[in-house]
Amino acid sequence: MSLIRRLSTTDSQFREQLDALLAWDSVSDDAVHNTVRDIIADVRRRGDQAVLEYTAKFDRLQLASMQDALLSHDDLSASLERIPAARRTALEAAAGRIRAYAERQKMASWQYSEADGTVLGQQVAPLDRAGVYVPGGKAAYPSSVLMNVIPAKVAGVPEVIMVVPTPDGVRNDLVLAAAAIAGVDKALTIGGAQAVAALAYGTETVPPVDKITGPGNIFVATAKRQVFGRVGIDMIAGPSEICVVCDGKTDPAWIAADLFSQAEHDEDAQAILLSWDADFIDAVEAAMEKLLAEMPREPIIRSSLRERGALVLVRDEQEAVEVANIIAPEHLELSTENAAELAAQIRHAGAIFMGRYTAEALGDYCAGPNHVLPTSGTARFSSPLGVYDFQKRTSLIGCSAQGASALGKIAAELAHGEGLTAHAHSAEARISD
Repeated sequence: MSLIRRLSTTDSQFREQLDALLAWDSVSDDAVHNTVRDIIADVRRRGDQAVLEYTAKFDRLQLASMQDALLSHDDLSASLERIPAARRTALEAAAGRIRAYAERQKMASWQYSEADGTVLGQQVAPLDRAGVYVPGGKAAYPSSVLMNVIPAKVAGVPEVIMVVPTPDGVRNDLVLAAAAIAGVDKALTIGGAQAVAALAYGTETVPPVDKITGPGNIFVATAKRQVFGRVGIDMIAGPSEICVVCDGKTDPAWIAADLFSQAEHDEDAQAILLSWDADFIDAVEAAMEKLLAEMPREPIIRSSLRERGALVLVRDEQEAVEVANIIAPEHLELSTENAAELAAQIRHAGAIFMGRYTAEALGDYCAGPNHVLPTSGTARFSSPLGVYDFQKRTSLIGCSAQGASALGKIAAELAHGEGLTAHAHSAEARISD
C-alpha cells in the first residue's frame, strides 16, 4: 500500500477528490454534545463541587477542595527553576519574540473633530479577564501557553487565568515554567468541559472570564462552542494542517520533514504537497519512506498520511496558488524562489512561510507570529489569534449643538421612514431651526 495518495489536477475528478480530502466535520456528535451540556449545567448549578467530581472522574485526580487545584506563583517559579537551563533560555527567547511581535498588533484609540465641533472616534480597552485552556495528558504544550497568554498581557488584560488538566496529578514543569514566563495571574490544575464551564460561568473559586482561548480535545471544543455568547472564544479548531507549494528545487528530505511535522500531531492531521515537478514529487515520497523509520510517532504519521495526506501534481505555479487558495490551509509553506511574490497572491491561509529555509515548525515555537491559527478552511473568514482578540472597541460620538441639529434632521427623516416615531422625536428635539 502506498504511503500517501497521489492526485493530479489534470484528472477530471480532481475537485471532487480534493473536496473529499479536505472534508472535516468539527461538530461533535450527539453523545458528546449531550455529555458536555450536562457537565456545563452541573457546574453552573453546583460550582466547585461539580468541578472537583469531574476532575476525579476524568483526570483521576482527587482534590479535597478547589484550593488544592490552585497553583501559586511560587509553584510556577519552582517549575521554572527545575527545568534545564537550555530549555529555560529557549522559552525566554521564544517569549521575547512573541511579545515583540504582539506589541506591534496593539490597536490604539483615536478620534477626530468635524467642522461643526462634532467629535467622532474609537476607544480601545482590554478585556477585564481572560481564560486560557492548555492541554494536558498525552502531550504538553508550553508553546501554547506563550502564544495565548502573551498577547493577552500585551493587550493589557489585568487578569489571565490558566487551566491545565493534570491527569493522575502529574504536573508538567515545562508548561508551568512557560506560565511563569508569560505572566499568568492564576493557574488551576483542572481541565475538560468542566474547566471551560467554570471559566465561563464562574464558581466559588474560579472567577468568570470574558473570553476563553486555547486548544483542547473534542469535549473542550464542544464546551467552548456551547458557552460562546456567554463569553467570547478564539475559534473552534480542527486538526493541524500544512500545505507546501514547492518548485522542485528544495531538498526533498526537507519537504518530507515539513510534511511530517504536522502529520505527527494526530491521525486526523493533514499534510499536502503541491508541485508542478513530477520527478520532485517522486523524490519527496522516497524521502518520506526513508525518514518515516526514524520517527518515534511513526504509526500516527503513517495513519495521518494514509487517511488525509496527498501529493498533488499541478500544471504550473499559478495553478498551485489557485489550489492553495481553495484549501485555505492553517499553515502554507511557499518553498520557491519567488515566495514573496506568490504570497501576495494568497488570499486564504492562517500563516504563510516564505522561502526554502522557513520551516513551519519555526512558527510553531519562536518566530513571533501566533501559532493559534484558523483550520479546516476557516482562513477564508478568520485570522490568527492576536492582541486584538483581547481588546475591544467602543465608538465615541460627541455632538455640538450645531452638529446635533444637522444630524437630527437626517436621523428624524430616516426614523420616520422606519416608523420609529420616538426615535424621530428624540432627534428632532435637538434641531435648533
